[in-house]
Amino acid sequence: MPRRRVTRTTIPRKTIYRLSVYFRCLQRLKNNGIDTVSSEALARAAGVKPTQLRKDLAHFGQFGTRGLGYDVSQLARMISDVLGNQTLQPVVLIGAGNLGSALLSYGGFAQEGFEIVAAFDAEPARHRARGPVEVLPMDSLEREIRERAVRMAILCVPAAVAQEIANRLFAAGIGGILNFAPIVIHAPEDVMVNNVNLAIELENLSYFIQG
Repeated sequence: MPRRRVTRTTIPRKTIYRLSVYFRCLQRLKNNGIDTVSSEALARAAGVKPTQLRKDLAHFGQFGTRGLGYDVSQLARMISDVLGNQTLQPVVLIGAGNLGSALLSYGGFAQEGFEIVAAFDAEPARHRARGPVEVLPMDSLEREIRERAVRMAILCVPAAVAQEIANRLFAAGIGGILNFAPIVIHAPEDVMVNNVNLAIELENLSYFIQG
């Protein structure tokens, strides 16, 4: 399967999101002993149209064989390579309150290619080990990021301090933030921020369930 050389900035964010969905569908197929899958079947499992699936994959080259479909293992490896989850990527978490503690307790990150290597909080009472992860004081944030060569962070702090802490993360070399703070983070052009606002998601669902 020939790969096409592309720059990350040329790929739409929604395409990358759908690649993650395709990858999980392919993993389920592998676990069920299925070696090949048609674009129609994979698209149906992912909840998209076959034309959208083929358009997304076309960003990276030509895949599949007419009449036979996609090789499940090969396509999964290609997508894994694109997403960069073939090896464990270190992540830091800032804010060890209720949400942060719940994320620290979640054991599924490693299976998806990510490892929370350290957590940080401004409250001394929270400076203790949470399973294999130690919650550290905020004044050690930049040092730990640089020593561990971390490029991603999860932000679970109050809105009032989110931008200030994000600025520290940018300066320390963080290139991607998953932001749970209820505020839009302003970031440099070379930094990616994904904002997760649970209230907005619930409001969206509320609109669609009204009859």
